[in-house]
Amino acid sequence: MHNNRSGNDTEVHDDETDASFAEIHEALHKVAHVDFTKPIIRNASTAVLYEEALEHEPGTALTSTGALALNSGSKKGRSPADKRIVDESTSTSNVWWGPVNIKMSESSFMVNRERAIDYLNTRPRLYVFDGYAGWDPKYRIKVRVVCARAYHALFMKNMLIRPSEDELDTFGEPDFTIFNAGEFPANRYTTGMTSTTSVAVNFARREMVILGTQYAGEMKKGIFTVMHYLMPKAGVLSLHSSANEGPEGDVSLFFGLSGTGKTTLSADPRRFLIGDDEHCWSNDGVFNIEGGCYAKCIDLSAEKEPEIFGAIKFGAVVENVVYNKETRVIDYGDISLTENTRCAYPIEYIPNAKLPCLGGHPRNIILLTCDAFGVLPPVSKLTPAQVSYHFISGYTAKVAGTEEGVTEPSATFSSCFGAPFLVWHPTKYASMLAEKMKQHQANAWLINTGWNGGAYGTGKRISLKYSRAIIDAIHSGELEKVEYENYPVFNLAIPKKCSGVPNEVLNPEKSWTGTAASYTATTEKLAKLFVKNFAAFADKADHAVLQAGPSI
Repeated sequence: MHNNRSGNDTEVHDDETDASFAEIHEALHKVAHVDFTKPIIRNASTAVLYEEALEHEPGTALTSTGALALNSGSKKGRSPADKRIVDESTSTSNVWWGPVNIKMSESSFMVNRERAIDYLNTRPRLYVFDGYAGWDPKYRIKVRVVCARAYHALFMKNMLIRPSEDELDTFGEPDFTIFNAGEFPANRYTTGMTSTTSVAVNFARREMVILGTQYAGEMKKGIFTVMHYLMPKAGVLSLHSSANEGPEGDVSLFFGLSGTGKTTLSADPRRFLIGDDEHCWSNDGVFNIEGGCYAKCIDLSAEKEPEIFGAIKFGAVVENVVYNKETRVIDYGDISLTENTRCAYPIEYIPNAKLPCLGGHPRNIILLTCDAFGVLPPVSKLTPAQVSYHFISGYTAKVAGTEEGVTEPSATFSSCFGAPFLVWHPTKYASMLAEKMKQHQANAWLINTGWNGGAYGTGKRISLKYSRAIIDAIHSGELEKVEYENYPVFNLAIPKKCSGVPNEVLNPEKSWTGTAASYTATTEKLAKLFVKNFAAFADKADHAVLQAGPSI
């Protein structure tokens, strides 16, 4: 049996007394909160978890750079339709109930919990990892992960903040426990279930139960959901954003949905990375929730993203990638298993990571969108009301997919650039952001990393070089001093010049390669989609914010 704290196996040998064995055994199984009579591998070293995964989990391999390649089973991404929040008295009045937060009864949760515990009890071994969420000791929570796959333990060891030896010795009871029985399906006939997958959070019991999905990202985002509830309750703003800090201590927050460049643009060799995905903004400044990064691997290269590429080494977990069976070299361009190939690694693997992951109050708020309609400017300076409007909207667009008949971009709106993880109503986070920005006089920008010169299929994706030049101009203060013009319909202030970016690119109307009529029609189409989407929030948004959207 193992009781791994520093990574050294602590074996109970034959010459130890039965009483000693029983004492250690009972203590460990109490820690796991399951009635389990087999080995528990607790807080194991990375090397031990590698060995466990390679020995016991088919499809696991060591890559040429030393990372551990794993397969997440049939689920290659999150299952938001199967996420549930338990409807219980301590939290029900605070939750934004609806398609994001679907109610689950306490009895159904307990049925799923018992099903998960029963499954875990049948496994030949269990893994337990204890870590923190939140770098600020004032607000951090203690998280315990109980799982049956070494892959899941290693993933969360990378993604949570790793306690020191002394902190583990005094860790005590967790504030939140994840029971990951993802290899075992939920019972579809349990009240409230719609499939064999269930990801359920119970704020009263401080527990999360996972059934029917082995995708590790469910644990990461589950804890983010927990922090999205607990932090605003404590007066701290939780944010789905990346953050970095300049040499002068100036902090920038980057918001954006998948594919907008949030991770890529925040990984800047001239600035310190505070974190790539989840942060909080307190009265003292910002702090990262996580101890690691979870980056997309699709088309990853040393040339385009050297920091992320270099982080995929011993200790990193790569999910669902295709690699050469002989050389074990990963082919990041091969998406035959999934487009959502991912890598998880400790944040200290990024050379310019700021440790501990805390910073001052942000100077710049950057909202990223990938507009496949090609009508949003590459950069706009936002008024306070516009920040709230675009933050609540959380717009990006997806290009035409492989479905028959789908030939044009589709708009996606995700409140606060992270609707699947919100617990309170979006306007609560938006009002907290507006207040923080006003208090600390932060600038705000809307950056389009999508199409220019026309919509997808006609125009071209704005080059990463231009997007980086825009971000550099924000950080240098250049864009605070240049002349601006009004961009009609969306009523955005856009700069006439920006170093490193052709002038015509800055104004989509001037760079449009189609007819004037097609430009007008496309602009109005997107504007109407914004207005239609925001109607759902009109009853809780103030007048200034309602007026900050497009004029049709």
